[in-house]
Amino acid sequence: MMSTGLAVFLIILALLAGLAGGFFIARKYMMDYFKKNPPVNEDMLRMMMMQMGQKPSEKKIKQMMTSMKVQSEKQTKKK
Repeated sequence: MMSTGLAVFLIILALLAGLAGGFFIARKYMMDYFKKNPPVNEDMLRMMMMQMGQKPSEKKIKQMMTSMKVQSEKQTKKK
């Protein structure tokens, strides 16, 4: 039979290994996700507006960035 101390040690060791493994797997997943889907920045907005035939003024860019930020915050609060 295994002693209680050894069992507790093995459980704690497995827990720590799982936490470390989970952290690095999640980190790798997020890095790959952001590489494939970069967050929208001001330069991307300018490019999209020019493609749609609009002249991107600084005021419009700031308004769109602010509205996207507010929308993003609303979605995170819902969850």
